[in-house]
Amino acid sequence: MTVKPRVLYWFRTDLRLHDSPGLKAALDLYPEVLYPIWTWDPQYVYNTRVGPNRWQFLIDCQNDLSTNITKLNSKSKLFVLREAPQTVLPKLFKAWRITHLVFEKDTDAYARDRDHEVTNLAKKAGITIICRQGRNLYDPDELVDINGGPTMTIAQVQSAAKKLPAVPRPLPAPLSLPDPGDTSFEIDHSLPEPLLDRNAGYRNSKDSSYMSIAGPNGDFAVPTLKELGITPATTPHRGGESIALKNLADLISDPNYIATFSKPESAPTAFSPQSTTLLSPHLHFGSLSIRKFYWDTEDTIVSFSKRHKGKATVPPTNLTGQLLFRDMYFGAQASLGHKFGRMLDNPKCRFIPWHLPSIYDDKTAYPTKYSIDSVEADIWFKRWQSGTTGFPWIDGLMRQLRTEGWIHHLGRHAVACFLTRGGCYIDWERGAEVFEMWLLDHEVACNAGNWQWLSATAFFSQYFRIYSPITFPAKWDKNGDFVRKYVPELGKYPAKYIYEPWKAPIADQKSWGCVIKGDGLDSDVNGLDIKVYPKPMFDFSERRKICLDAMKKAYSVHIFGDNPEVKDGSWQELFDNEGEGVTKGPVGPGAAVHGSAVGSFTGEITGGDATSISELRPPEDLKLTAGRKRVGGQMKLDGMIQKKRRL
Repeated sequence: MTVKPRVLYWFRTDLRLHDSPGLKAALDLYPEVLYPIWTWDPQYVYNTRVGPNRWQFLIDCQNDLSTNITKLNSKSKLFVLREAPQTVLPKLFKAWRITHLVFEKDTDAYARDRDHEVTNLAKKAGITIICRQGRNLYDPDELVDINGGPTMTIAQVQSAAKKLPAVPRPLPAPLSLPDPGDTSFEIDHSLPEPLLDRNAGYRNSKDSSYMSIAGPNGDFAVPTLKELGITPATTPHRGGESIALKNLADLISDPNYIATFSKPESAPTAFSPQSTTLLSPHLHFGSLSIRKFYWDTEDTIVSFSKRHKGKATVPPTNLTGQLLFRDMYFGAQASLGHKFGRMLDNPKCRFIPWHLPSIYDDKTAYPTKYSIDSVEADIWFKRWQSGTTGFPWIDGLMRQLRTEGWIHHLGRHAVACFLTRGGCYIDWERGAEVFEMWLLDHEVACNAGNWQWLSATAFFSQYFRIYSPITFPAKWDKNGDFVRKYVPELGKYPAKYIYEPWKAPIADQKSWGCVIKGDGLDSDVNGLDIKVYPKPMFDFSERRKICLDAMKKAYSVHIFGDNPEVKDGSWQELFDNEGEGVTKGPVGPGAAVHGSAVGSFTGEITGGDATSISELRPPEDLKLTAGRKRVGGQMKLDGMIQKKRRL
C-alpha cells in the first residue's frame, strides 16, 4: 500500500503564496496533509539585532500569510512553533508522522549551518528533503561556480548570468491547499538556551514568547510585540503579501516611472512620496517574489521601449539592475560564509585600522564587543547613532532610519561614508550593527556588502569620493525640506543656513526658536523655551583631509582581513605612530582584538536608543579637540588597553 506524503512546508524568507517554487514542489506531491509552519528561532529572537520596526514588519507578514492560507482552506493557517528548528522539527516528524520536509533555499551563513543540521536530522528520521531556489534571481551558489569565486563586481554577475538559464516566470498562487491534519501532540518543550540578548534595549518587559510551544492559547498564533516585550513600532511602513502586491501594482500602473527609473538620479531627500519603490523590505521577508518584481518590471520596460525608443534606462542603474546588486552580495556571502560579515579572516575585505575596532570571540571569531581606542571617537559614534552630530543632513537621515526603518540608498551612502572614511574614521562593523537593528530591509549579505562598499574596503576603491554633509544634500533639496521634517527644531531656519545652522548669527538663532549650542544634551537656554540643536562635532573639511591621508596610507599598506599581519598584530609595524585610527606604532592596540585581550574600555551594541552622550563623557584630561592626534590624556587611555599578540 502506497503511503501518501505528509508534508511540512517550512516558511522562512518566503512569506507569500504567489510564485513560491518551494510551495509548488510541496503541492506537486499531492500530499495527504500539508502543515504550513514557521519556527520561532531563538537565533533571531535574541542573537540577531532587530528593532521594533522590523519585528512589526515580520509580524505583519506572518499574520497576512496566515490569513491568506485560511482563505484557501478554513482548517489551515500558518502554524508558529515557538522553539528552535533544530529541536522542534525532529519532534514534529514523529508526532505528525511527516514524510517530507520542504523549504526554500537560504544561503545566509547562519541559515546554511541551520539547514545542514536540520537536513541531517531529517535524514536520520527517514524524512525526504525538498529544497527549491526562489529567494534570488539566480542561485547564489551557481553564480559563484560560474564566476569561479565570490561575485565582487556587477560585471561578474552580469557575465555569469548570461551562462545561466533565464530568470523563470513567476508561478501563480495556489487556488487551494490540503488540510493540515491533526495538530495535537504531546512533546517536551525545549526552551532556548541562554543567549546574549542583543535586543534587550528594546524590551520594556520580559520576553514570554517561549512560554508554550503553541502560544498562550494553544492555537499556534503569531507572537505579538507585547509577548516579545518589545516596545511599540514607529514605522508607517507595514508588511504582508497583500500590501506588497498592491504596492507593486500601483507602481506598474505608472510605466514612465518604471521604465525611466535610474537609481543614482533618484532624490535621497524625497519623502512624501519617496523616490524609490520601498519594496525592498518585502523582498527581504519574501512577501513579494523577486521574480514577480523582475518580470512585471521587465515587461513594463519592454512595452514602454517599443513606444518610446531610447528613453528607457538599462541595467545596472534601472530597477531590474538593482536586483543584480542584491545577487552580487548574496553570491559573495555564499562563497565566503560567516567571514563575509566581518573584516577578520575576510580575504576580500581591505584592512583599515579604524577607530572602535571589533573585539572578536576567540572561539567563534564573531565580533561581540568593540574596543574604545578613543573616547572622542566613541562619543562621535553615539552622536551619529542618535542623530545629534550637528550636521542636519546626517542627523535627519539617522532619525528617519531610527523612526521609520528606511532611508534612501544615497542617504545610506552619506551616513556610511560620514561614519567611516569621510569623517569619523570608525570601523564599518559599528555602522553595520546599527543598520542591522534599524533597517526594515536588512539582509545579512546586502548590509555587510554595502558597508564594505561605502567604507571602500571591498567592491569599491575610490575612497577619495566623499559625500559632503553640506553640499551634497543641497544639490537635491536647496530649501532643506527633508531636514525640516526630520530635524524639526531647525524648521524656521532659512535655506541659507539649513545645512550649516552654526553659521547663523545668535540673535537670528533665538528669533527662529532654536540656538546652536553644546552636543545635544541641553534642553533650554537661560530658562527660556528655546530649542537647542548641537554644534557640529568636528570641522568637516579638516576631518576629510585627515581621513583621506589615513586611507591613502592604508591602501599603500595593502593587506586584507586574512593576512597573517592582521591576525598576529604585526600590521602595526606598517603604520606611522601619528596615523589616524588605532595605529600608534608597534605598541598600540590592535584592530583584530580577541576576547582574551579585552581591555578596560569596551562598547557593545544591544539595541534600544543610543547610549546617552553624558554616559560616555571622558574625564577632562581625556577630552580631545577635533583633529588632534594622541597627546596628553589620550596616551593614558592607550595605555589602559592591552593587546596580546596571538602566538
